[in-house]
Amino acid sequence: MIDIRQLRYFVAVAEEEHVGRAAERLHISQSPLSRQIAQLEERLGLTLFERSQQRIRLTRDGQTFLAETRALLTHANRLESLGKRLGRGEEGGLCIGYIENAMHAGVLPNALRVLRVDRPNVHVALYNLSSAEQLEGLRQRSLDIALVSEPPTTDDPDLLGFQVLDDPMLLALPEHHPLATQASLTPDHLADQEWIGVQPRQGADDEFVSACIRAGFTPDVRMQATEPFTALGLVASGLGIAMIQKGLSHNAPPGVVLREVPWLAFTTPLWAAWHRVNLRPLVETFRKVLTGSDISGA
Repeated sequence: MIDIRQLRYFVAVAEEEHVGRAAERLHISQSPLSRQIAQLEERLGLTLFERSQQRIRLTRDGQTFLAETRALLTHANRLESLGKRLGRGEEGGLCIGYIENAMHAGVLPNALRVLRVDRPNVHVALYNLSSAEQLEGLRQRSLDIALVSEPPTTDDPDLLGFQVLDDPMLLALPEHHPLATQASLTPDHLADQEWIGVQPRQGADDEFVSACIRAGFTPDVRMQATEPFTALGLVASGLGIAMIQKGLSHNAPPGVVLREVPWLAFTTPLWAAWHRVNLRPLVETFRKVLTGSDISGA
């Protein structure tokens, strides 16, 4: 393979049409420069220059080779610059996994907005996956960052996590429900209601029922939804009441009233997770955005 350094030497000699001046321009001695040009010609099996005592000129083949060499060196400079930008995390790609709540609560859109201001040339691929699929994606290195409902275990040898959200819950009621205008709500008000359960992750339904029991009542769950927007649609249709994370309040459909019940200790957590080893600068930058760390100088 041709030595890039020899190509740079060749361009300098071709432009100066004098080995001595080219050597001064390159800050090397004349003899090593002449030797490098001769080695290049030998490797190519091509005479690049017509030589005389006064000057050195390109042959016709040398002129053709010069044009291609300049194009190659321009690309090499661009490639070097790209590599440095990738090394600083200014360019490149991110593969991000997420659960719906990360999008609905604004955590992922807000973090991407911050990243776009600081790193406008980054390409982002988003994958809506279950928490278990995301954690496996981190292990297999098919994902860079995961936004999950359950973090890696503290003794996980590969993964780390950080809680980025603990979304409080609101009570969703049909707008014409008697409790929609109740001045204050107590556990007794909710004891005899028909509930719509929301189970976006394994164990969430048990957590909800346990929180209700701790508050002083057992919910009568008549329907089960796997995601909160389905539950909100059922509430709007008057089919029951449900607990919905506060981050979804701005997306509630017409016909739904949202009420705070601070005595019901039930929240929806969201965690960021990543691999312990060899974080690329860009991944580290986005991790700091998600976890609220200072990204200046990242």
